[in-house]
Amino acid sequence: MDEKKSKVLIIGATGNLGYHLAQFSLKFSHPTFVLVRDSAPNDPVKAQKLQSLSNCGATLIKGSLEDEKSLVGAVKQVEVVICSIPSKHVLEQMVLIRVIKEAGCIKRFIPSEFGADPDRIQISDMDYNFYLRKAEIRRLVEAEGIPYTYISCNFLTSYLLPSLVQPGLKTPPRDKIRVFGDGNVKAVFVKEQDVAAFTICSMDDPRTLNKVLYLRPPGNVYSMNELVEIWESKIGKKLEKIYVPEDELLMKIKETPYPDNMQMIFIYSAFVKGDHTYFDIDSHSGAEGTQLYPNVKYATISEFLETLL
Repeated sequence: MDEKKSKVLIIGATGNLGYHLAQFSLKFSHPTFVLVRDSAPNDPVKAQKLQSLSNCGATLIKGSLEDEKSLVGAVKQVEVVICSIPSKHVLEQMVLIRVIKEAGCIKRFIPSEFGADPDRIQISDMDYNFYLRKAEIRRLVEAEGIPYTYISCNFLTSYLLPSLVQPGLKTPPRDKIRVFGDGNVKAVFVKEQDVAAFTICSMDDPRTLNKVLYLRPPGNVYSMNELVEIWESKIGKKLEKIYVPEDELLMKIKETPYPDNMQMIFIYSAFVKGDHTYFDIDSHSGAEGTQLYPNVKYATISEFLETLL
C-alpha cells in the first residue's frame, strides 16, 4: 500500500460528506483536485470550505457535471474520481461516466451512494425511485467496464440519530419514545468523517476493486430497543416506549405526502425490514471496512449520543 498515492478528483467537495472526503484525501497525502462550480464562490459557506481546502493543498478546478468540456479536463488530470453529490441528483453522473470511459486513465470510480446498498433494498416499490436511481448508475458503471468501489455506509449519524429516530424531533426525547416495529431489527450509523476516512483508505486498495465496501463498525450496529437503552443509561432514567407496529407505520407513510414521508420510509427500510443488516456480506462482491482498515479510529454511537446530552 506504500506505492505512489493516486491523484483524486472530488466532485461535491463543498457538501457535508464531500468536504470530509477532500480533507481526508489531503490528510492521507493524495494529490487532491476539487471540481468547483462557478456559483460556489458566491456562497460564503462554500467559499470558506474551498479556501480551507486550497490552503491545505487542494487544486481547485472550475467545472460542473453539466459542463462536459470541464469534466474532460478535470478527469484527465487524475486516476481516481469520487463523486458525493446529493442523492436526488445521482443521475447527473451519466455524463461523468461517459467522460471517465473515454478518458481511459481512471483506475477507480466511487460514485455518489453513501447509504444503504441499493441492490439489497426491499422497499423499492415505495421509495420514489430513491434507490433505483443509484442502482441505475451502478449498472451503467459496470456496463462501461469502469473499475469501481461502491460505499455502503448505511445511515450517516447526522441523519435520524440526533432525534434518536423520532421524525419531527430535533433532540432525543427524555420521557417517551416511539419504537418502530418490534424494536429488535438492527440498523447502522456511521459518522461522516469516518465514512470519508474509510472511503479514502479503500480507493487504492486492490481488495476493494469492483466491490461494495460495507461499513458495519462494531459499536454502530444497534436496534431501536438497544438505542433507547444506551440513551436511558446516559440520562439516568427510563423512557416510556410506545411501539408503532409495521402496519401503523405503513399507514402513516401513505397518509404523509412526499417528501415529508421519506424519513419514515427510511426508518421502515432500516428498522422494520432490516435493509442494513438482513444479509451477510459476500466476500466475492463486498468487504467490511473496519475489518480491512482496523487502524481507522471511528466514533461509536455511544460516543455520538454523549454529545447530545
